[in-house]
Amino acid sequence: MKKLSVAVAVCAVLASSYASAEVRINGFASIVGGKSLDSDSTLYGYDDDISFKNESKFALQLSADLHEKLTATAQIIARGEDDFDARFEWAYVTYEYSDELQFSAGKMRVPFYKYSDFLDVGYAYRWVRPPKSVYGIPFSTYEGVSVVYSSQLGDWDSTLQGFYGAFDGDIDVFGTELPAELNNLGGINWSLSYDWFSARAAYIVADTSISSEDSGLIGLVSVLSDSGLTNTANDLITEEDKTSFVGVGFSIDYENFLFDAEYTQFEVEDSILPEQSQYYASVGYRIDSVIVHFTYEDNDDKHDSSRFNTIESIPTLNSAVNGALEGLRAQSNVYTIGARYDFHPSAAFKIDFSRFEDDITDTETDVVAVGVDLVF
Repeated sequence: MKKLSVAVAVCAVLASSYASAEVRINGFASIVGGKSLDSDSTLYGYDDDISFKNESKFALQLSADLHEKLTATAQIIARGEDDFDARFEWAYVTYEYSDELQFSAGKMRVPFYKYSDFLDVGYAYRWVRPPKSVYGIPFSTYEGVSVVYSSQLGDWDSTLQGFYGAFDGDIDVFGTELPAELNNLGGINWSLSYDWFSARAAYIVADTSISSEDSGLIGLVSVLSDSGLTNTANDLITEEDKTSFVGVGFSIDYENFLFDAEYTQFEVEDSILPEQSQYYASVGYRIDSVIVHFTYEDNDDKHDSSRFNTIESIPTLNSAVNGALEGLRAQSNVYTIGARYDFHPSAAFKIDFSRFEDDITDTETDVVAVGVDLVF
């Protein structure tokens, strides 16, 4: 809470510094409680003890209009999973060159998904959480620049964004927090919308380095190198490896019928990390202030078969390498049913039941979560 107090104080200083500018302070919050219905398994951070901390969060956003088409934005967020220690999620400036063209620089959200800009704003979507199979890349911000061009293509609204920058921080690699750097992180995304239909496509690349010292692979890498198998050892290390992300999706909001679908593919070349492909499809129906919905998710992380059995001449090492590759494989499905009730113009109550099916271990885990999302 001390860090939150400091962050709020920073906002106050910024606001007073721009006394002559128009300053807006907005915020959002999610109070979420959930538990696993299985005593021996966890999902989304929940075990069989109910927790109101894991997915809860509180955030403030400060926007200052500095005149002459220049604005500054900062977002501070405190997450329950981080003991509500506050940190700056966003901090950037934007110059509006024209009604169609704007430039931004600073710390911003990587535009991976449809809901990237609203990833933490639970009020912006119908689920307790966005589909984790797709919305699971272990980092969401970058430091760099962005350019956005908005226009009309006939009757269609078009928004084209390009960005470039870098990321440096810890990321979750299959359950282990490891230091990582993504350099030359850049890409483009394009959104089109017309009446009740919208579509989006994104392509992003980077040079990725992930520390292997704490990954449990350092011993195997050393043995392979000492055995003269340098190429195989390098395949177990992620260092300046070319990375690509592709995402496509579309949405329908027609009368009371809702439909969303997104597909993503993520690959780090010449790395132990498998090629990851995921998608979800979600249907909803609006009844006055209530939305009921069903979502199906599919996750498939695997290596190309040619990556196995690369050193058959040394059976012990061959088995170790195969085991390391196979250990990162994942194949799962998630089924979610839920409802959202907008009981207030600025607040919504949600309840979701999710069943996670692991096709590798042939196990199931059920989680139920309820929450209230607020904007203010």
